[in-house]
Order: sequence, then structure tokens, then C-alpha cells
Amino acid sequence: MADQDLAYTVHNILLDHFGYPEWRNPLPALDELVSTILSQNTNDRNRDIAFDALCEKFPTWELVRDADQYDVINTIRTAGLANQKGPRIQNILKQITSDHGSLDLSFLNNYSKDEVKTWLLSFKGVGLKTAAIVMQFSLDIPAFPVDTHIYRVSGRIGLRPEKMNVENAHKHLENLFPKESYKAAHLNLIRLGREICHPRTPECSICPIRKYCQYNNKNNRSY
Repeated sequence: MADQDLAYTVHNILLDHFGYPEWRNPLPALDELVSTILSQNTNDRNRDIAFDALCEKFPTWELVRDADQYDVINTIRTAGLANQKGPRIQNILKQITSDHGSLDLSFLNNYSKDEVKTWLLSFKGVGLKTAAIVMQFSLDIPAFPVDTHIYRVSGRIGLRPEKMNVENAHKHLENLFPKESYKAAHLNLIRLGREICHPRTPECSICPIRKYCQYNNKNNRSY
């Protein structure tokens, strides 16, 4: 089966199995950027607790930008790595203000996809995954974020070369899946990784795509 056909098949099977995934109401781009930075190396629950605490203590991003660094760090401790994430968030807010005069990101509406991506990646601490999440889920710009679950699952299934690194996997998977499927495919692959295709003990016997999975077939698993 060709790689694009495999991706399309996997996507449709996961839609049948999990349904169309729900996603919280889209956040404004700046909110999503901060939220995604908070999500690095932690789970969604801790991210949301830290984000909500930050918004409650500092009702505007200008207040976050101008706050005492320790106050920001202390507010987001639930997300972990607060000593890194706090200054990182404040530095991004300061850089945006310095470059554009305010924290209004409406100028991104005039940018091409590549320009938005380059702009996001210009910030220290913002990598391909963070940029892709902001683009796909806030700016409605097609992008395929690759987190640890998607990287693991895509390698096991055979959607990417085994030794391809995570950076190259972003573009590779973007080329495999239809653009209109990015959001659902991204979320359902994450769910597959969380609930079934675990890092150490994948539950192949209940996996809806085991028939098409290289890992399952290589290990001669039949159920």
C-alpha cells in the first residue's frame, strides 16, 4: 500500500473507531502560543491549570509581560519547568511588543503560511510542534503537529521511515495526510498513542489498525 493510501486508510479507521475528535474552543493565537509553551513536558491538565492561573492573576498579556518574573514563575509552577517557561513567555511578549508596537497579532493575517511559520520559530523555545499547533488550531493554517505519541505511533505503523527524526516527521506527515484531515488525524493519532499504542506495552490485540501496522505484522501478532 502506498504511503498516502496508508495514511488515508489509518485516518478513516480511526474516525470510525474514535469518531471525530472534540477540541476545545479555538484560542486566539497569542493565547494558544502561551498555552502550548506551558504544555511542553507536561500533561494537558497541568497545562490548563497553569494557563488558567496565569490568566486569573494577570487578566491581560501586557500585565504578564510587565510582571515581576518571580510572580509569573510562581503562578505557572503546576506546568513544570516554570523557571524556563516563565521567562520564555515574558521574553516572547516583550519581543512582539518591541517589533510590532503592541501584542495585537492581526498582522499575521497578511502573512503567508511560510512567513507565519518563520515568525513563530524565531522565538526561543518555540519549535516545530508549537508552531504547528498555533497555526492549525488558532490561525486555521494547515499544519501537522508531531508530538511524542504521533512520532511513536507513526513509526510503528510505518507512516514514516524508522530513523526519521521528529523535525523531519512534521513535513513528511503533512505530505501524507490530506490537509482537511490534519486536525482529526492529529488528535486521533494522539488518542491511539495514549489509550492503545503505549510506549512499552502496546495493546495490539485491541488496536483498530493492527492489520495495517508494521510493528504488529513484524512481530507476527494475530488476533
